[in-house]
Amino acid sequence: MELRRTLGRSGIEVSALGMGGWAIGGPFWAGEQPLGWGEVDDAESARAVHRAVDLGVTYFDTADVYGAGHGERVLGAALAHRRDQVVISTKWGNTFDEASRKMGDEDGTPEHLGRAVRDSLRRLGTDRIDLYLLHLNDLPVPRALELVPVLEQLVTEGLIRSYGWSTDFPERARAFAEAGKHCTAIQFDFSVLRGAGEILDVCESFDLAAINRGPLAMGLLTGKYDGSSRLADDDIRGLTPEWMTFFQDGKPVPEWLDRVAAVREVLTSGGRTLAQGALGWLWARSPRNVPIPGFRTVAQVEENAAALRTGPLTPEELATVEKLLGRA
Repeated sequence: MELRRTLGRSGIEVSALGMGGWAIGGPFWAGEQPLGWGEVDDAESARAVHRAVDLGVTYFDTADVYGAGHGERVLGAALAHRRDQVVISTKWGNTFDEASRKMGDEDGTPEHLGRAVRDSLRRLGTDRIDLYLLHLNDLPVPRALELVPVLEQLVTEGLIRSYGWSTDFPERARAFAEAGKHCTAIQFDFSVLRGAGEILDVCESFDLAAINRGPLAMGLLTGKYDGSSRLADDDIRGLTPEWMTFFQDGKPVPEWLDRVAAVREVLTSGGRTLAQGALGWLWARSPRNVPIPGFRTVAQVEENAAALRTGPLTPEELATVEKLLGRA
């Protein structure tokens, strides 16, 4: 089964599954708070990127702040000789120091946008960014709308092909979509454990792609963690930031583990792994969904890419999951 998607009104075609590049950026910090997923092997990251392309994945997402620029460099180098085979999205809005790998203040100004896009192009080693996403979840709408003319000009110049916003607020998504001719996607937190129907409604209304970050719930939907699991302090899930809901004090929250247990049998039916079932739920939930699970290894890529063959859950399986989670 070959699953394909179109990135909203841009007409850009991608595989229905993307790969999220947060983890391959490696360590970076906000003060003493780790924001990465621990140490990473750049050579393994490159092998994983190539394996993903070989298995039919054509969409890769990253951000300038991942690894304080390192994530873009790793992805760009890995795709240097395959650039025309893939679609790349990256995000901007945070400042950082590449040498210390420390994140600075947010900057949602048009002036920063003009600098950030050119810096990302340089780190990625490419002449265009296919999808450029605002990375400030709760930037006030009036300030976000000041960015639209700049983004439209970047499309005219050919530096970007389309743009969107990584936000979990439907009113922000709607405002951007209404204002921007080349706004074509919203990226938001969405998984079988956490619904986001209002943003899906916006995507449907404005013919936008729905890019699903967190499709495996920070790893809970891989089945690798249980009540005795403890993440390392150099992992963002280990020294847990306040906004983290799936993990607290480096351990999975029991309430979320109970929800995983409730739907495990349905998601793993038909020979699927738990992760493949979770991705299949997103595809069954909406044909606009493009999940972007994170990856660090070839093995992770191979498991997640196999979901392109197992495909969406059936309508009956989708209904069963909703009933088990009390959402029917």
